[in-house]
Amino acid sequence: MELTMSLWLYGLFTLLIIVTMIFRKGVVLPTLLGTFIVAWVAKGSIISGFIAIFQANLVAAQELFSIFLIITFMLALLNSLRDLGADQRMIQPIQKMMINGHVSYFVLVGVTYVISLFFWPTPAVPLICALLVPAAVRAGLPVMAAAMAIAIAGQGMALSSDYIVQVAPSLSAKAAGINIDMVADKALLLSLITGFVAIGLAYLFIRKEIRRKEDPLNEADLEHMQAPKETNKTAHVKSLTKWSKLFAVIVPLALLGVVIYMVYEKLSSGRMSGFEGGDGAAFVGGVAVILLLLATVAFGKQHALDYISTHITDGFVFAFKAMGPVIPIAGFFFLGSSDFSGKILGLEKNAPAYLFDLVQSTQEFLPQNAFLAGISILIIGIVTGLDGSGFSGLPLTGALAASLQNTSIDAGTLAAIGQMGSVWTGGGTIVAWSSLIAIAGFCGISVMELVRKNFLPVIIGLLTSTVIAIFLL
Repeated sequence: MELTMSLWLYGLFTLLIIVTMIFRKGVVLPTLLGTFIVAWVAKGSIISGFIAIFQANLVAAQELFSIFLIITFMLALLNSLRDLGADQRMIQPIQKMMINGHVSYFVLVGVTYVISLFFWPTPAVPLICALLVPAAVRAGLPVMAAAMAIAIAGQGMALSSDYIVQVAPSLSAKAAGINIDMVADKALLLSLITGFVAIGLAYLFIRKEIRRKEDPLNEADLEHMQAPKETNKTAHVKSLTKWSKLFAVIVPLALLGVVIYMVYEKLSSGRMSGFEGGDGAAFVGGVAVILLLLATVAFGKQHALDYISTHITDGFVFAFKAMGPVIPIAGFFFLGSSDFSGKILGLEKNAPAYLFDLVQSTQEFLPQNAFLAGISILIIGIVTGLDGSGFSGLPLTGALAASLQNTSIDAGTLAAIGQMGSVWTGGGTIVAWSSLIAIAGFCGISVMELVRKNFLPVIIGLLTSTVIAIFLL
């Protein structure tokens, strides 16, 4: 096939972006510059380059805005529950389950996983660290083990599948040009395999350090017993107590009902009947909005209009801080896909597929087997996760998955493998410059030590799930 100058430039900038990620630097600048130069050369006009750089970001924003919206509503709901003090009440019964250090470890894993599936780990971490970690340490669990449990279950297992909010599988599927269900279901399975292996190995590594409940605290754990507390004055207002208790029950039951209904529809029909594409996340988001309305009115009837505006605004701010850099990155990699390049370059036909063409041009040099394709996409995912985001590399791994698929392995499986590598790495388990810093900070431990403890269990878990995906999916 003919290798045009624009194709060479696209490959050069793709390589530059990967190298930039390896050195833990931001990749927004090279993606924006790459979009401009590739479009300029492809169209032969600098004016077209200016237009394309805007169009690429606009196309990416249009494709990804539903993701921003679901993050906004879920965070707004969590903030409204915090106003009522219902967030703390939802956690309190779980503290009683921590009868010893061994049980506490798995309680932390379970609670972190469930909460992170619905609210994402970042907003869930302060709540869990403030209310559950002190109880777990009192029961005999070392604070380092508690941090490992939270990181692996939340930043790793829950975020890598992102099965409820569906941000990660949406990014992967859109870049691969396939239906989201082809990625989401496989990503859920791989995240559970990776998580079970990592959680089990981490427990084996730290089990000898777990104290008996009646033993005195060691100096390290005693130092961190005073976990940060939520400074929410309204949580103790007597007039809100009844609402706090009510919503502490209503919200978990409502979200559990959503999950049960979606699972029932899937099992009864063999597919996500009525929830194809992003409709599942939209269903969750719609329920969250109604719960948000009710919680806001319960908090202050006279000021409900102001309160809900504040919560939604805060949700959007968080969403754009978390996902904003993904837009220009996605725009560059959308330019490499024929599904989007036509819109970006203003072409009605013969839209280029740079990523696919690059991979195709090297096919004769690459061994054609599923194992090497799967391992390669995992490594690329891990490399792209080195930027500390976890999500910014998904447009690349998704696009490469579509290019590397063959008769032995499909794009959905490859995209799910790449998603595992990227999110488990950059989402916050084995790089110190990620949101793992928040967990280490709340637990009062060294983030580098936490990375060191997490590294081996996570890598073994990723390799295990990848091998299973290659040979069994």
